[in-house]
Amino acid sequence: MPEGNIKRLTDKGFGFIDNGTENDLFFHSSNLDGVSFDELEEGQRVSYTDGHGPKGPRAENVKPI
Repeated sequence: MPEGNIKRLTDKGFGFIDNGTENDLFFHSSNLDGVSFDELEEGQRVSYTDGHGPKGPRAENVKPI
């Protein structure tokens, strides 16, 4: 599973993961696995699976490590 750090969280229920490339990876609170959106923190290390949404690549099954 790929890993990265949460770069930014919004008050609208989505965020972005710094995955070590130039492009941050979008994720939505509905793509979390075993954790609620309110428990996440910026800078936290997470694992995820690569997915594709209506606007392009996104992280799915996001969970803290």
